[in-house]
Amino acid sequence: MAVQKGLAIGDVAARTGLSVSAIRFYEGRGLVHPERSSGGQRVFLRSDIRRLSFILIAQQIGLTIEEIAVLLSSLPERRTPTKADWGRISKAFRTMLDERIALMERTRDKLDGCIGCGCLSLKKCALYNPEDRARSLGTGPRFLLENISRVSGDA
Repeated sequence: MAVQKGLAIGDVAARTGLSVSAIRFYEGRGLVHPERSSGGQRVFLRSDIRRLSFILIAQQIGLTIEEIAVLLSSLPERRTPTKADWGRISKAFRTMLDERIALMERTRDKLDGCIGCGCLSLKKCALYNPEDRARSLGTGPRFLLENISRVSGDA
């Protein structure tokens, strides 16, 4: 009996909880690179299970396919990533997570108060954003997105 070198797409779907169509989508976006059998079927490495699991987790926390692709681009394509390979990607991923956590904390802490959008609808705006000076910082909720605590100078 021959030893199976790789996994069929159905086996990978069962192991990751992803649908076959999702796995094909990720392949089409260049996030996984299965081999092809002599019959044309996709054959995945066992390491693709970890890669697909990483994709699933990254999407759950809000990373885009493009951001995920950048992170995964540092992993080897034709061999199982080593602990050092995953350590490198984890460091970059951790930085992205820290930035998102900081934004979520600022949102939580400022959402019911002034978020620096220049709306002038709250009584606090006269104190935190006199004469709508936040407009000089750009559009949208600048205090929240850029963690700015006050606006100084003329707009």
